[in-house]
Amino acid sequence: MPRLAIYALIVCLLSVAAAVVSFVQGSLLGIVWVLLAGLSSNMTWYYLRRGKADRRSGSVTG
Repeated sequence: MPRLAIYALIVCLLSVAAAVVSFVQGSLLGIVWVLLAGLSSNMTWYYLRRGKADRRSGSVTG
């Protein structure tokens, strides 16, 4: 698994946890955390697919 995909996944999980805590506390700031979770989820998928394509072509990049 590419390193950037792992970092994006960690950010996604932390932002989901922050969103849950925010909504439980009654704060609407959780909306921002949900948006960040969506963005980082898309980044995770992108880096996973890019890593898979790089492995197929034989070039391994960061």
